[in-house]
Amino acid sequence: MGGRILEADCASCSGLCCVVPAFAKSSDFAINKPAGKACPNLLGDFRCGIHDRLDDKGFHGCVVFDCFGAGQRITQENPGAELSVVRQLHELMWLLTEALELDAAHPVHKKMRDALAEIDHLAGGTPAASDADAQRRKVNPLLQKASHLARAGTKRADHRGADLIGRKLRGADLRGASFRGALLIGADLRDADLRRADFTGADLRGADLRGADLGGALFLTRSQMRSAVTAP
Repeated sequence: MGGRILEADCASCSGLCCVVPAFAKSSDFAINKPAGKACPNLLGDFRCGIHDRLDDKGFHGCVVFDCFGAGQRITQENPGAELSVVRQLHELMWLLTEALELDAAHPVHKKMRDALAEIDHLAGGTPAASDADAQRRKVNPLLQKASHLARAGTKRADHRGADLIGRKLRGADLRGASFRGALLIGADLRDADLRRADFTGADLRGADLRGADLGGALFLTRSQMRSAVTAP
C-alpha cells in the first residue's frame, strides 16, 4: 500500500464530510442537516467558509472528525464508494499500521500485514457495510493481541467498555490500562500516568488530559485528542 495517507487531506477531497453525513443540532453542531445535502458553510471550491472559527460557530463535531484519508481516496479513486464504509476500513488500516510499529507485537506482525493489504484492496473498490463489519471482526483479535503484548510488564487494568463518565482519576497510576471502548467523557485525568494505555475506540470528549503522561499510549487518534481538554 506504499505511502497511503491515513489522515484527512481536505485539499485533495471534494468536501464529502460536509455533504454525505447528517448533522443533528446539538453541542457538536449548530444546525440540523440532512444526509446528502451540502452544509451551508461549504464553499464552491470545497473548502469550509468558517474553518478557522468552527468551535466559535458551534461546529465542534467538525473539529474532531477525521475520515482517516477516506475522503480523498473516494474523491480521487472510487467516487462510487460510501464514505462511512471506506472510513471504517481506513480506521482499521490506521490501527493496524499503529500496531505494526509495536516491536513487542512482532508475533502477530505477519497476520497484521496480510490483513492490512486485504483491507486496502477492499477499500479500493465499493465495499458494503457488511464488508467493514466482517473485517473488524477479523482484525480486532489481532489488535487485542498486539495491545496485550505491548502492555506487558504493566498492571494491564481492564476498563474495556467501562462507564467512566466524569470519573475523578487525577494523578492515578493507569499504566498499561485498557480503555478499549470506554466512556471517559468529562473524566478528570489530569497528571495521570497513562503510559502504554490502550485507547482503542475510547470516548474522550471533554476528558481533561492536562499534565497526563501519554508516553507510548496505544491507538490514540488525532480526533480523540482534539475532543479532549489538553491546553490550559
